Amino acid sequence: MMIKKLLIVKIGVISDTHDDIENTEKAINIFNLMKVDHVFHAGDYVYPGIISLFKKLDKETQFYGVRGNNDGELLGITRQFAEIENALFLNEFGKLLISSKKIGIYHGTNSELSESLVESQLFDILILGHTHVKRIEKMGKTLVLNPGALNRNFFSKKTADDPCVIIYDEKRKMAEFININSTNTEYDYAK
Repeated sequence: MMIKKLLIVKIGVISDTHDDIENTEKAINIFNLMKVDHVFHAGDYVYPGIISLFKKLDKETQFYGVRGNNDGELLGITRQFAEIENALFLNEFGKLLISSKKIGIYHGTNSELSESLVESQLFDILILGHTHVKRIEKMGKTLVLNPGALNRNFFSKKTADDPCVIIYDEKRKMAEFININSTNTEYDYAK
């Protein structure tokens, strides 16, 4: 896989899809509408076949992913990533340098390791998953991003914590949650 885009304008973050095809397709649609340059998946695809949905990303969008604690089929995951032109599977942890931004991505299975990565201040952006708890937090120089779980089975109708993705806009130096069930096709963020 050759990384074509070396600049960050917008990135999309997704995690813990847990086989939810419908919500994953909604998220991919948002990434395409928002014209993100890079998409990062912080793991827990569960069934490797769900990765093939990311072929629907715009052709210029780079796709990166790591393995989560529920991703036992390593060979299947590796094969699915290999079938996507602009995709890179980073196994359990990845670090990338894109437009002078140091980006780390780890599922977050070990909470002590996750917090050590935050405290290390080695990254400008650190992408995590696993907890199913949404988080956008600036810790020192590190922007910590966790979109929570995308799978609808992790949410009840009583909770306001709907499935989300994160969009980070480098020009605006802003990260925010986008509810994948929003009826606003413009997504307030795009205005």
